Amino acid sequence: MKGLKKIALATAVAAAPFAAQADLKALDDTTMGNVTGQAGVTIELETEVSIGEFRYTDEGYLAVNDISIGGGSVERDANGAVTGVSGMLDDLVIDIDVEADGDAFIDVHSISGAPIDFAMAVGSASLNATDGSGDSTLLASNIGIEGNLGLLNIRVDTATDNLIMNVGFNVTDMDMDVDFLGVNVRDLTVYGAQFYEQVETSGQPTDAAGLFASAQITVGKGVSAATGGDALEISIPTFAADIGVGAVEIGGESIGSFRVDNLLVENTTMKVYGHQ
Repeated sequence: MKGLKKIALATAVAAAPFAAQADLKALDDTTMGNVTGQAGVTIELETEVSIGEFRYTDEGYLAVNDISIGGGSVERDANGAVTGVSGMLDDLVIDIDVEADGDAFIDVHSISGAPIDFAMAVGSASLNATDGSGDSTLLASNIGIEGNLGLLNIRVDTATDNLIMNVGFNVTDMDMDVDFLGVNVRDLTVYGAQFYEQVETSGQPTDAAGLFASAQITVGKGVSAATGGDALEISIPTFAADIGVGAVEIGGESIGSFRVDNLLVENTTMKVYGHQ
């Protein structure tokens, strides 16, 4: 018993700074019973995320630098370089339920009922050598993405052990410099598969089929056809969208715009696994 008391004391001391910062309050048994006895848990969230560098290392490494995620819009300096995002990701509610069959269901939506606006900024992405040569290739830079989330629900299915996602989103503006090709992409948009039809008919998208690109995604355990070993299997039963690019620049001058109308990707499966 003395050992247990010492462990409890040490745990309390270690947790004290975090409790002070987050203003955490202990819940008594009655309060805990009220929480766990409800139909589910709801979380209201406001956040702004920044990452100095994300690095994937194999022999050399891929580095993605100066990542910012929030709401509002992408900010740029006087020279057009991406510096971050202007606001917080807010107006966001997450409902979590564990159903009678054991499935976990997560639904992400807004408090107001309007689509959730988001913005993402990335300073650069590069490939880098680790053999001492100092070689590197700047793949892309000044990446700015603005858009809206209209639908996101996630189910962890106990019958299949799969994670199943349904998502509806759009990209209202995306710009990026593809440095290693000397190409710049300006005013890229992604909307629903009926976007162009609805705009041509009424001057604006009129419902979700025009406003939001839609996708179903299933993630689970699979088997590699090449090795017979375990693999991460990602399936996309359907993805539908209209995609437009306002301008493609080469040498600082636009060579024109293009659009993809009624893009439909179906019955797509990807298996990911390591190799020697």
